[in-house]
Amino acid sequence: MEKTDRLLEVIEDIANGNYSNDIMPLTAAGEPEPFRSIAEAIGMMMVKVEAREYQLSMMIEELELLQKTIKQNAIQVVSAMATALSARDKYTEGHTARVSELSCQVAEALGLSGEEIDFLRLGGILHDIGKIGFPDKLFQAHGARVSSDLVKEIERHPETGWKILKELDFLGPALEYVYCHHERPDGKGYPRHLPDDEIPLGAKILAVADAYDAMTTDRPYQKGKSVAEALEILQKMSGKKWDVKCVEAITEVLDDDLKKEGIEK
Repeated sequence: MEKTDRLLEVIEDIANGNYSNDIMPLTAAGEPEPFRSIAEAIGMMMVKVEAREYQLSMMIEELELLQKTIKQNAIQVVSAMATALSARDKYTEGHTARVSELSCQVAEALGLSGEEIDFLRLGGILHDIGKIGFPDKLFQAHGARVSSDLVKEIERHPETGWKILKELDFLGPALEYVYCHHERPDGKGYPRHLPDDEIPLGAKILAVADAYDAMTTDRPYQKGKSVAEALEILQKMSGKKWDVKCVEAITEVLDDDLKKEGIEK
């Protein structure tokens, strides 16, 4: 009875995943049958299960590595697309990189986590990817006045970007940032005219960074504004076109640039 209890105890341990050599003494030559045969069978089964679990763990590691590689490659591909897009227009070249960096600085000022900032960095790089299908005329100088047809074309780019990227599930909230970066707190944004409480914070951050960079960059129809001039416009429309807290945060981030212009907040 004692050996039966011991054998059952060892079998129970193995069943619970506690693989040890406790089964080995029960396989010794002097052990009575049928305990010895049962113990040997259990021991062989344990070895095979351990081997299979090891193989599975190695396969999981390989799959995780493959998934990481695929993710990195996909990000590189769409980032290269965004870079190629900006290169079509010398006036916006480098725009996505600047927006991405400034967005991250604003996010830090707002106290967002490292993971949230990483998603925002992606959103900044990809926010204009929907312009990839724009005709060349949209990248040509067309003066300060823009035709209604061009406006409609331009206003489709957030949704087009979302459609291009929607299958890349690892983009997480960055996908919505791309979709919503032209929405407004007053509900007059595009493409969906979302109310303020439905616009993700990341998209609101992108909106102020995007607008600031556009205002301070030389364009065919206007000379780039100074830091102070751009911030004044953002502050004037704070709460309507741009989020109040995001405008406050970008003002804080750009304090050193204001001082270089000889202006104190």
